[in-house]
Amino acid sequence: MRPVRVKVNDKMQKGYVYWRTKPMGRGFRPGFKPDLIPKQMLALGVFGGKYMTDCRREFPARWFKKAKLSPDRHRASLNYFGVNASQPLEVWRQKGWIYLEDPRGWFQWYCRYYSGRRCQDDLRQIGRWRAVRRHVAQLKKHCARRDLSCRRRQRQALLHWAYDSRKM
Repeated sequence: MRPVRVKVNDKMQKGYVYWRTKPMGRGFRPGFKPDLIPKQMLALGVFGGKYMTDCRREFPARWFKKAKLSPDRHRASLNYFGVNASQPLEVWRQKGWIYLEDPRGWFQWYCRYYSGRRCQDDLRQIGRWRAVRRHVAQLKKHCARRDLSCRRRQRQALLHWAYDSRKM
């Protein structure tokens, strides 16, 4: 694949440039196999719809055709499970979870990784994704299979990390 240059100009990044060096949705590191792709996550309802509302041009338009987005504020009602499972961005910053090149956090990193970008933060982010698996084990321990009313906040948080908690 011929590398593709991407220049980002949105509310959180001005003049940021990166390269997509892998085909979209392929070339993932071994062991990194999310259940959901970004387009599916956006259509299901994640992050209260207030995520990536100003940076659509960076990603394929088809990702946003059925996306549940809110132009003005976070709305838990837009989330698949109808609950808030997010912490404010400021908390993410305080905990050191934000990588300079991805100021919106893990999901922005995942969208860019899925799109073909590879960067020095990949291993850390994949490690964080793996660590979230502990919540899968908790759902399986405490909830009947596919009981979507059980631990809805935890299920929503798993959706945020590309785990399809509807099937657990």
